[in-house]
Amino acid sequence: MGSPNRLCSISLAAPFIFAVLLLNADLGSCGCFKRIFTFGDSITDAGNFAYTGRNNKNPGPPSVPPYGETYFHRPTGRAYDGRLIVDFYVRANVILFSSISFIACVMRYNISFIGLEKRIEPGRLVLGWVLLRRSKPPAIRACLHAQSLGLPLLPPSLPKENTGQFPAGANFALYGATALNPNFFKRYNFGVPFTWSLDDQLATFKKVLARIAPGDAATKSLLSESLIVFGEIGGNDYNFWFFAGHGGDTHTPEQYMPDVIARIGDGVQEVINLGAKTVLVPGNFPIGCVPAYLSGNKSNKSADYDQYHCLKRFNNFSQMHNQLLKQEVGKLKSLNADVKIIYADYYGAFMEFVKNPSRYGIDDPLVACCGGNGPYGTGHTCNQTARICPDPSRFASWDQVHMTEKAYSVIANGVLNGPYADTPLLDVC
Repeated sequence: MGSPNRLCSISLAAPFIFAVLLLNADLGSCGCFKRIFTFGDSITDAGNFAYTGRNNKNPGPPSVPPYGETYFHRPTGRAYDGRLIVDFYVRANVILFSSISFIACVMRYNISFIGLEKRIEPGRLVLGWVLLRRSKPPAIRACLHAQSLGLPLLPPSLPKENTGQFPAGANFALYGATALNPNFFKRYNFGVPFTWSLDDQLATFKKVLARIAPGDAATKSLLSESLIVFGEIGGNDYNFWFFAGHGGDTHTPEQYMPDVIARIGDGVQEVINLGAKTVLVPGNFPIGCVPAYLSGNKSNKSADYDQYHCLKRFNNFSQMHNQLLKQEVGKLKSLNADVKIIYADYYGAFMEFVKNPSRYGIDDPLVACCGGNGPYGTGHTCNQTARICPDPSRFASWDQVHMTEKAYSVIANGVLNGPYADTPLLDVC
């Protein structure tokens, strides 16, 4: 990766409100990653599931309105109203802040303005003050609140698997994917609705690597300059048990949780063996705050709920998974001293808008925007005939299971800038 001392130009509009336009070239040239490869389930799927069902009359929820309405204004295969967490990792926002607070910050960090410039470049017109970074990355970020790694949105891997057209990386995640192979669950008389797992994603990843960087040396070189986002994965291994039935009480999610953790750990080690040098490993969400869990497990006992009205049992379950995963990440770090392995605390980041919804402009974090008139906005599948809220940015939950773009922007910011990663992702750059 590039030297952290390289200068990066950022354009500011004047006079009273500054608009910081963080474009692909700006942060990418600051020494971050040349490519990002992601694995996971519907939390990260950017269209692979939609591609598998492209010839079906009923291709699945992410392929029909109102999915995608907030940002893309059409369904893209993402199971949300807009962008994914990983979309916020790779692409910047236009960020507005007052001139007074910005100037105060500039004076604090001794950052210099150099000249007034007007120029036209392909795809953009830049007019305003040119700011050159003459300080350490955390200082400039403190003023600009930079929120991306400066890459284009990652394409789903399946449509382009045979073309090798992945200049900035690829997204291998699949809606409904499990960490464990589906055959694992058959042993316990418990079936999962989809046949794909982490095994399939890693197999596709290796095929893509063989096409874009053939040979061991080329693969290692490419991956050494890439970020691997490994998950969130494992949530469906539990979701399907809780919602789709299981083999009685002979085997519970708590009992096979170590198997889920071990598979995630093995997968991370697998990409490290291929040459990865930076891996982000997210934990699970507080599922006791998810509308589908709240509605399906309603209790008349107040003791079953925490102070935020989430179900204690399920949040404790998520915390157990995350604690084991953090231990696994610790083991991986000790085995791979030359690799940066970052644990991302999606649980803590999620609880930000559960604990302080008004801070983020959210009305009720436990009610779904798209659904029915049942408890927590449930009672109807999210589709064109569902009840849809007028403003998804006022909600944390989108379709009773998945979050809104607004919620995911909060989570992504907590990982990029801290404190919800053991190393803030932008500090790796």
